[in-house]
Formats: sequence, C-alpha cells, structure tokens
Amino acid sequence: MEIANIQDPRELSPLVLAYVGDAVYELLVRTHILETGNAPVQKLHSRTVAHVCAAAQAEGFHRIEPALTGEELSIFRRGRNTHNNIPKNASPAVYRAATGLEALFGYLYLKGERGRVEELFRMIWNGAEG
Repeated sequence: MEIANIQDPRELSPLVLAYVGDAVYELLVRTHILETGNAPVQKLHSRTVAHVCAAAQAEGFHRIEPALTGEELSIFRRGRNTHNNIPKNASPAVYRAATGLEALFGYLYLKGERGRVEELFRMIWNGAEG
C-alpha cells in the first residue's frame, strides 16, 4: 500500500504523529497475534488490548530506547512532552511515554521507513515474550 502524499512528517504535530502511530502499532500487534493462530474475536481482542495499553507501550519504549537514533529520540521526546489529556487509569509518566512511542511509530511510518517500524516492533515484541 502506498502512503498518501503527506507533508514532511517532521512538520506534523506530535499528536498527529501519535494518532497515526497508534493505528500502526495496533495493526502490528493484531497481525502478530493473528500469526500465532486463529481464535475467537473476543480472545484476539483481549490479547491485543494487553499489548496496546499505555503501560505496555511505555515498557516497549524502554526496550528499544538504547537502539534509537538521535532523530528517533527527538521525535519520541516531542510526543512525550506534548500536552494531552491523561486518562485516570494511567500515570502521567506512563501515558506520556506511550504517546511518545506512538509518535515515533507514526513518524517512521509516514516517512516511509516500514523496515525500521518492523524492526523496532520486533524488539518490543521479543522483549515482551522473553
């Protein structure tokens, strides 16, 4: 699938990057879960939710942080530092880290770096499984 002709992702707000990154990340999780075997939709959904919640995403960031480039860390920080409504079920630090991770995934996706998106996701997933 071709990415639409969108302006330079560096010029998009961190919340827009996180908006896209949330969808990218969830699709990666759903696809990976489905690869492990077919199951009723409710079971697939429960497995997905466990991996796309703020706590799991914040933990995922800590797994990949040492492997990130300076540019990637900068995008993460932009997402993390944005002002956002924090839900009651997550601490501010956890929710901000999750938003930063989503911004990073959105940025890389919109930049066309699918291989890097998949590489970082594998690092997160393998750490979660190990």
